Amino acid sequence: MKRTILFLFVLVLLVAGCATPAKRTDTVFQTSTINALLAGIYDGDVTLREVLENGDFGLGTYNHLAGEMILYESQFYQIKPDGSAYRPVLSTKTPYVTVCRFKADETFPTPEGFSMDDVKKFLDHRLPNHNLFYAIKITGVFKTMKTRTIVAQKKPYPPLKEVVKHQIVFHMKEVAGTIVGFRCPEYIKGINVPNYHFHFISKDRKRGGHVLGFTLRKGRCEIDVLNRFLMVLPTGVKEFAKANLSKDQSKALKRVEQK
Repeated sequence: MKRTILFLFVLVLLVAGCATPAKRTDTVFQTSTINALLAGIYDGDVTLREVLENGDFGLGTYNHLAGEMILYESQFYQIKPDGSAYRPVLSTKTPYVTVCRFKADETFPTPEGFSMDDVKKFLDHRLPNHNLFYAIKITGVFKTMKTRTIVAQKKPYPPLKEVVKHQIVFHMKEVAGTIVGFRCPEYIKGINVPNYHFHFISKDRKRGGHVLGFTLRKGRCEIDVLNRFLMVLPTGVKEFAKANLSKDQSKALKRVEQK
């Protein structure tokens, strides 16, 4: 009887240990690297279903660069060229994604009338540790919201800086919704986007995209402090295996993020 109890106890520990990584909080989960995306590697081997095992909040894109991705409250949204938010099937794959299991460590109101640059400065003051990762959720009403999305690409894929020359830009006014984003440390350049990276989904879940600018009418900010980083690299993508990802792509990334 004692041996049976001991066996069951050990089995429970093993199962708990195996389950822990998928449910771990305070962890940034990422597939591939931002330099790979900049280089035109737009195919990945991780499915959205697999992403959900590691997070319920985040951003990224889809294979072939088929639109901007928002993951919010465990639901994926895909912003296509018509500006609408679609719900992709979970078998869809992604070449690049950054997610976490969002649990707010701090919540505070954001000052009314702030622009995107104002909000960044405000957050820099509230988040003085620039060597940690932060997931950022800003929910509110936006006087203006400027977003973009990108049309799916065909091989041979052009580099991302060429693709964004043909991006589709949307201008929204008096729109309620949520900004989904991260602030990553400077030392992560080449791996992820240093500093701030924001995507947006409207309250009615019909519009969104990569955020290029906004003016906040009123809102609330929630912060999740993240001190773990997990990256999964593609093993079945030959373009990734052959790519030179050691180049400094900082200038190209700035053009892509802010264009």
